[in-house]
Amino acid sequence: MEDQKYSSGQLYALVALRLLVGWHFLYEGIVKLYNPTWTAKGYLLSASILKPIFGWLASGSMSSVVDVLNIGVLVVVGVSLLLGFKTKWASVIGMGLLALYYLAHPAFPGLPQGPSEGSYWIVNKNLIEIAALWVIMVFPTAWAFGLENLLSKKTEVSN
Repeated sequence: MEDQKYSSGQLYALVALRLLVGWHFLYEGIVKLYNPTWTAKGYLLSASILKPIFGWLASGSMSSVVDVLNIGVLVVVGVSLLLGFKTKWASVIGMGLLALYYLAHPAFPGLPQGPSEGSYWIVNKNLIEIAALWVIMVFPTAWAFGLENLLSKKTEVSN
């Protein structure tokens, strides 16, 4: 796909999307990391569907493991997207995390909304960001602007 030709405007828009989503992931991870009282436990325990699974994730020692993994994934995905390094992997992992967020509190009619900034019906910000990561995954934004591009040029020069 790297040999496809995109206009400058298309590439700028795709890179901007990658950077914005990356910033959002990194920011969310850093905020949670530096907040000593933050935990995913309440979010997990208030899950609308799949209560046994999310309840187990919120139980005992699993809660602290989930907190560390949540923060770690948010930071790693954010840094990867911002730097343009392994963006396809970061996108897949980010979509997985967001899918878990969505499944804990889906915006389905008749279910309690759970913690949210607004009122949603089927589509919420998690679903939108999953779609954005899907776009980032299928377009070569790291080759347009990112470490993958720089590293590939260094490899070509040394060969």
